Amino acid sequence: MTNTATAGATTAPASGPRRRTKKQTPAPTGADRIPRPSQGWYRVPGTDTKLRRVTTILSQGFPKPQLVFWAANLTAADAFATLPTLVAASLRPAEKEAAYDWLRKGHIRKKDERGEIGGAVHDVIEAHVLGTPLPEALLNDRELAPFLDNFLRFVAEWEIEFEASEMTVGNFTDGWAGKLDYLFRSRRIAECLRVPANTLFIGDTKTGGELDEKGVYPEAGAQMSAYRRAEVAWLRDGTQIPMPAVHDVGIVLHLRPEGYRPMPLKCGDDVYAVFRHVQAVAEFQRSLSKSVVGEALTLPAPAEEVAA
Repeated sequence: MTNTATAGATTAPASGPRRRTKKQTPAPTGADRIPRPSQGWYRVPGTDTKLRRVTTILSQGFPKPQLVFWAANLTAADAFATLPTLVAASLRPAEKEAAYDWLRKGHIRKKDERGEIGGAVHDVIEAHVLGTPLPEALLNDRELAPFLDNFLRFVAEWEIEFEASEMTVGNFTDGWAGKLDYLFRSRRIAECLRVPANTLFIGDTKTGGELDEKGVYPEAGAQMSAYRRAEVAWLRDGTQIPMPAVHDVGIVLHLRPEGYRPMPLKCGDDVYAVFRHVQAVAEFQRSLSKSVVGEALTLPAPAEEVAA
């Protein structure tokens, strides 16, 4: 099954008043040629092709029971941490709804917080890739400081050499696109995995959970397996190139204020086969599921009533 879609196709009328020819949009140039994500899709500029977003496929087709318990635990922790305030609000109708809304959105606040950390890490990688100084705003942020310190330790201790960062990749045959965190080489990681020192790896950063307990889940391997099987990649200047060959083990950097762990995750063809299954489930949820359940049946009228 493929999730490649054609957008904006119309059929001209066979007859009728002549219409003005629509002015053609100039062909995209430079970085404008890079597909951008929008509502679960990547539209390829200058074409009618849309590719399903990898993270959307995984969110719609991959079961995540652990997120249910995580959200429940987070809500319980927030409730006990603010119990006097919540009790007081429960006695005031004007405040009750706001307190309820704050409590139920705890998981959204946590995701936003992680997104800020992830964005900061990506900015650091960008600086390394481009050879530019680290942004002052990051260096002066006390909350982000331990994350960035540990990230820089990882880069130095494991001799990380970044090849690309935030690179959009796609597979036209299987109908998806996404943005990988980074591509890198590391003599020390290659040594641990017993592969050549110049091996190219896919990397990703996760900031949730706790070190050595939780925070890195198997679906990260499924995500990297998709990126590994990309057919094309877009450079910063918008140039489309064949996806570079990368190893079938990717590295997830589990980054926390108290330290870091480089976690190897399988992302070979066997894991990609699972991703394709997840893609089929996600496509079912997106389209076919809406027409599976029909209207309730009603008993036909008795034969004598029909005859009458």
